[in-house]
Amino acid sequence: MNALIEKLRAGTDLPPNDIRYAITMLLADKVADETKAEFLTALQEKGESAEEIYGFVEDLMQRAVDPEIETANLPGPMIDVCGTGGDGLDFFNVSTTIMFILAAGGAVVVKHGNRSVTSRSGSADVLESLGIRIQLEPHQLREVLQRHGVGFVFARKYHPAFRAIAQMREKLARENKRSVFSLLGPLLNPARPPHQLIGVYAPQLTGTFAEVLRRLGRKRAWIVHGLAEGTNGMDDVSICGATTVAELEEDKISSAILDTQWLGLERCPLEELRGGTPDENAATIVGILSGEIKGAKREMTIANAAAGFVVAGIVSEMRHGIEFAREQIDSGRALEKLQALQNFSG
Repeated sequence: MNALIEKLRAGTDLPPNDIRYAITMLLADKVADETKAEFLTALQEKGESAEEIYGFVEDLMQRAVDPEIETANLPGPMIDVCGTGGDGLDFFNVSTTIMFILAAGGAVVVKHGNRSVTSRSGSADVLESLGIRIQLEPHQLREVLQRHGVGFVFARKYHPAFRAIAQMREKLARENKRSVFSLLGPLLNPARPPHQLIGVYAPQLTGTFAEVLRRLGRKRAWIVHGLAEGTNGMDDVSICGATTVAELEEDKISSAILDTQWLGLERCPLEELRGGTPDENAATIVGILSGEIKGAKREMTIANAAAGFVVAGIVSEMRHGIEFAREQIDSGRALEKLQALQNFSG
């Protein structure tokens, strides 16, 4: 490990064999946490290349539990919606809210997520507060996807190898230190969804993630980083400013700037999007889906759901996606998807 650390400090990208060795050492009990943290810090300070991130993903996916989901057996296009976290803004759970809207509109949402590391409420935390089971076995996950078009893949259950590094990750998070594991969550969905909407905490990561997803064989993806005045940005489509988008479609990568104000969504102050505890965010999700909550949080949800509909191929452009997302809420169909998961017993 010390030799790899020196390579990284010299600014050298690690080849696949070195990445595989590093992962073996990171997951080994015999290696001190201090050495592991030193390696991860050196990698982060150099800047993780697309090849290095891809190496981590491929190795860790081989260690994951495969839910064995056949896309041909699903009632619609399979998509994951997930962010890296790490933007420090502590919003309500945007991607968790839109999973029900996307499912109502005909997508099959396989939401990969975990408990909170960098915010007050992770997707697993808020779903538990909603009374939704998060510890689904593979056969239960397949059943709920076929019946209701929406399901949750709990990262801790499907990536047992992560238990070996859980304490170290939490220690780095408490020290406000990022590592490659801050990036990997949206890339490690063991269902390998062909469509993905991913939010990242830094604009330069949009192109890097697009390249990783291209190597992973994804059919279509948007990687987004939203802007907001006075911040370093957000891992969502923004309604507080413009959004940087890297798009992967059929092995080709392009980039664009999206401004939801051009599409009729009003700018909003950042403070109106703040979240809270899992219970508070659960109440926000119910309020948005039931139509009781209007304003910025509803508009933020609609903007991100619209992007999901475009990525899934259900609509052709954001303007249509916005109208379609509103329809899923106003008709009550999105709330029905939430209730279906709450009632699912497997």
